[in-house]
Formats: sequence, structure tokens, C-alpha cells
Amino acid sequence: MVVGRPAVSPASVAPPSAPVAGPSPSLLARIRSEFKEMPGLRLTLLQARRLFALDIVVCAAALTALEAAGFLTTTRDGAYVMAAEGRMTA
Repeated sequence: MVVGRPAVSPASVAPPSAPVAGPSPSLLARIRSEFKEMPGLRLTLLQARRLFALDIVVCAAALTALEAAGFLTTTRDGAYVMAAEGRMTA
């Protein structure tokens, strides 16, 4: 045993690839409802973070999850819009 280093059992250390919890279903529902209530809503990541009062990492994860689910899409300039809205714009 090395002096000066605490003994740590392998079971007490989380593996580096441990899954990180995604955005909560209630947060995703809240963001969906805002976009549904305001059909023309276009938000950048920073605007969404401020509107929803979220940490940037949580907000990015939520928007990415909604984009992966097909609810949101990003415009050429990086704004998030409802997927149906994104197809209607040139």
C-alpha cells in the first residue's frame, strides 16, 4: 500500500463511461408546450437557455433530444424551430 493515498475499492469508483441522465420528461414537455403555443418561435441555444432558465449543458441536451425525436429542427443560422416550421421556410 502506498503511504499518503487513501485506499479506494474498485466498486466505489464510477467508470468513466457511466451514463449521464438526460433531460427530464417534464422539462421536455415544458419546452414542447412553449414551441406549440408560439408556432413561429425561433430560438438559439443561448436564447432558449435564458427563456427556460436552464444551465447551458442541460438546455443543449434537451434541445438535442427534441431534435433527435423529430420535434425540433435547426435552421441554417442555428436557431431551433418546430420541425414542421423548419420545412415550411426557404
